Amino acid sequence: MSDSRIASSSELGVFATLRRGVEISPQIVQGLWITLALAVLAAAGRIVVPLAVQQTVDEGILAAGGPDAGRVALMSVAAAGAIVLAGLCTAAVNVRLFRSTESGLASLRVRAFRHVHDLSTLSQGSERRGALVSRVTNDVDTISMFVQWGGIMLMVSTLQIGVATVLMAVYSPALTAVVWLCFVPLFLVLRLAQRAVGRRFTLVREKVGAMLGAVAEAVVGAETVRAYGVSARTGRRVDGAIEETRRAQGRAQVLVGVVFSSGTLLANLVLSVVVVVGSYLGIGGGLTAGQLVAFLFLVQLFTGPVQMATEILNELQNAVAGWRRVIAVVETPIDVADARDGADSPRGDAHVALRGVRYAYPDGPEVLHGIDVELPARSKVAVVGQTGSGKTTIAKLVARLMDPTAGRVELDGTDLRDISLARLRERVVLVPQEGFLFDGTVLTNAAYGLRELPADPGGDPEVRSRVAAAFEALGLADWVADLPAGLDTDVGQRGEALSAGERQLVAVARAYLAAPDLLVLDEATSAVDPATEVRIARALDTLTSGRSTITIAHRLSTAEASDLVVVVDDGYVAEVGPHAELAAAGGVYARMHASWVAQTR
Repeated sequence: MSDSRIASSSELGVFATLRRGVEISPQIVQGLWITLALAVLAAAGRIVVPLAVQQTVDEGILAAGGPDAGRVALMSVAAAGAIVLAGLCTAAVNVRLFRSTESGLASLRVRAFRHVHDLSTLSQGSERRGALVSRVTNDVDTISMFVQWGGIMLMVSTLQIGVATVLMAVYSPALTAVVWLCFVPLFLVLRLAQRAVGRRFTLVREKVGAMLGAVAEAVVGAETVRAYGVSARTGRRVDGAIEETRRAQGRAQVLVGVVFSSGTLLANLVLSVVVVVGSYLGIGGGLTAGQLVAFLFLVQLFTGPVQMATEILNELQNAVAGWRRVIAVVETPIDVADARDGADSPRGDAHVALRGVRYAYPDGPEVLHGIDVELPARSKVAVVGQTGSGKTTIAKLVARLMDPTAGRVELDGTDLRDISLARLRERVVLVPQEGFLFDGTVLTNAAYGLRELPADPGGDPEVRSRVAAAFEALGLADWVADLPAGLDTDVGQRGEALSAGERQLVAVARAYLAAPDLLVLDEATSAVDPATEVRIARALDTLTSGRSTITIAHRLSTAEASDLVVVVDDGYVAEVGPHAELAAAGGVYARMHASWVAQTR
């Protein structure tokens, strides 16, 4: 089977990464030509100042007939106007870049988040949750910082260097050659440094993701940490992740600092060389005083962006590292592909069949070996077996949380892979052993079972009426009435304000409102108090009545009440039949049942 793991980072080069990033988020370059035109005007506005200085010195202050105050005033006004125009154009470039990049990066976040949800739970489980969230949030933020700051600087600075070079060449080709010859070694060094910085910032992004994963895990598991008194051990693990991130950041920034210092040193050296050589040329008649002063201004306009290049390099490599990690998520193959235009699967009685089903987890042995079993429609089926026998894998395959390595899982004779996921989720609902609740109220959590939800389900009378009716039908109205605020009781983060059994009651109500044709249940009554267990059992009786149900049975009392029992043993279906028949057959199930009865006495 294909590797379902999420890669730590894309292997694309810098320019390939930028190109792929723009392909994924084309909004980033929308209206780029207008933005570039404004950037040209911004750069041109800065170049006007040296020209105005040259004219002011040569034609105003050192004019042949004496200082020309009118000329000086005119050039001053022209320079001021150019500066204002450049500022307005730069502001317009900023606004346009902010709007386009935020639009593009918002679509990138949405696409990455959408893709994460399209991945199977197996793929999602290949990376820690905090690190995965970091890719959709923190890594995208690094892209935003570069595009909105470095992107502006890159455009304006590149144009500024080009125009400054042309004007310097007009004043003195010899001095222009001196400037470029001084900077060529720096450009070569920057190219080599870019690769090294890229590697270091890729490591930084990985360490940041790992750190956020460690912190998130420690926060979510705080109750367990306190219960087992492992705060010191957990603290050391988090501290270690933070320290590794600090070291990675430090190594990256040291390299950037060395290159930046080299650029600053070289820029000052170039300015000194230009003063010496320019003065010599001026004495020889090659340059006027105004031209030399203007050339020095142009050199500063040239060296400024070059010095900034190292800082831009910093942000570029940081952004590319983040972009690679987001691209790695977006380009992770979807191992449970959606058949959007698949075969029709009309609502109704759900007949399930597993035909020659085999499954092996990535890098692991095969856990299901050629399963062949028919599960009749409108029947209650219990799947039993020892821990690790493969019964939970069967449930995930039937709910299509993953696909078999070989064979087919069919719903009413149609391969699940040929049914659109939207239709499949309407017909098949999995109720896990741990009922997950979102931050909100009992009402809003139960309402997740409804297909169409308003923006504020808690304030919608129809939604409230349907949710209340669901709890009433399940025999849970008295339980809701005993809650502090009834349906409006806040469940807390991950439902922690409720007990495990109460969370499961809400999950059952959610499944009832979804009204599926097939229910896949992971029995969850082993860790609840007797009163809640009775409530759950009664609610499940109502929920499963009249519909096809497959239950992963941890207690054989569930198997006793089922229409059909499927016994899974070491990845094989050992027996299939009614409880009474299997209990009397003297096989695997009979031994399991006898052992269970002995333990419950």
